[in-house]
Amino acid sequence: MAGKVYLIGAGPGRPDLITARGLNILKQAEVIIYDYLVDPGLFLGLSAKLSRSDGSPDLMVKRAKEGKKVARLKNGDPSIFGRLKEEINALRAANIEFEIVPGVTAGNAAAAYSGTPLTARGFASSVVLATGHEVSGQSTIDWEKIAALPSIVLYMAVENLGSIVDKLLQNKKSPRTPVTVVSCAGSIFQKKVEGSLADIAQKAQKIPAPAIIIIGANKKYDWFKNNRRILFTGLSGEKFFLPGTYFHLPMIEIKPLADYSQLDHRLKNLEMFNWLLFSSRYGVQYFFERLFNLALDARSLAGLKIAAVGRSTASALQNYGVKADLVPKIESADGLSQELKKEGIKQQLVFMPRSNLADKGLEEKLTRLGAHVVSCVAYDNVMPQNLPDLDVSFFDEIMFTSPSAVRNFKKRYKTIPKRVKISWIGEVTRKEVKRVFNK
Repeated sequence: MAGKVYLIGAGPGRPDLITARGLNILKQAEVIIYDYLVDPGLFLGLSAKLSRSDGSPDLMVKRAKEGKKVARLKNGDPSIFGRLKEEINALRAANIEFEIVPGVTAGNAAAAYSGTPLTARGFASSVVLATGHEVSGQSTIDWEKIAALPSIVLYMAVENLGSIVDKLLQNKKSPRTPVTVVSCAGSIFQKKVEGSLADIAQKAQKIPAPAIIIIGANKKYDWFKNNRRILFTGLSGEKFFLPGTYFHLPMIEIKPLADYSQLDHRLKNLEMFNWLLFSSRYGVQYFFERLFNLALDARSLAGLKIAAVGRSTASALQNYGVKADLVPKIESADGLSQELKKEGIKQQLVFMPRSNLADKGLEEKLTRLGAHVVSCVAYDNVMPQNLPDLDVSFFDEIMFTSPSAVRNFKKRYKTIPKRVKISWIGEVTRKEVKRVFNK
């Protein structure tokens, strides 16, 4: 029996601009065939097999005929310059069921992120979307009609911008008409050039594709430029309603171990310990994954006292039906060790699952208090591969959440301009920032 295909708009490039419906479908898909412009950050946590599209619908049809649950992920919106017709025809010819899931098109995103309303009362009650590919004498575009409209949005037009300007000027568009060119709208790579028809071709020569050209809209509310731009380097999701505009680029990646024999041995003998300490939510995650893999469950924790370094870690425990006995008010190794001292940790046997790069400070503090600490690596904290080239000066602030994120940023990007503020979460991270960047 043939599978089903969803033709999904991924949005303009920023991973969190996909629709909720689109993301929910991706979570259930077995195969995802995606355009090259789709941000790979969208695939984090997904189990589907990934294949980059070569522009042909053949692979999509083949996988559906194999009975797979297929998501065809297209940049922007599938129905706007997305070759939707060709893919629908291929699916219909193969008698494969499909659905179309709309997305945020790049034109809308460019307008929003440049603060350029495409329609406005008393100025523009209509807007045209056009491709900039067709400029030659055989073009199907009626440039005379387009030039008469107040708002024009051009896709795939950067290479032909000079010829497009000539067409519009020949059709009586004023050379003073404002033009905005937005590249990579909404992403950490966004660039914007403003001008008029008279000078935009010269000004936009070096702006990279993919870019959107907005012609005629003359009201600018450049919130994206005026807001404080903050690069967040941790793994947590964005916290909204904080001052500034956040861009998420994790400097660490969490991966399972190649060999779990040591951790599995400890999990089979949990009854020997007095305390179980979790210093991160990932320690919680991999602890329980291995526990379940051994056909054990939370009953193995009976008789153990459980401590979590902070609320986030305690919340991760609650997801497994376990409530921490101790969560310090000061969420740090110092705070946890001080609370455990009050609990009488001396001569207690403590088990602590941790990462391969975990700071040994907590273990040393507890040992000095007289505890017997057994720590065991439960997951690997590694530097992400293929971190993109980055203009660090684009940001006003860089926020670090762990010492390893600080070190990985330094290794990949070397320096941070003086005008860019560095912030951090936690005392251990602060110390690493001072050591690595001397700030």
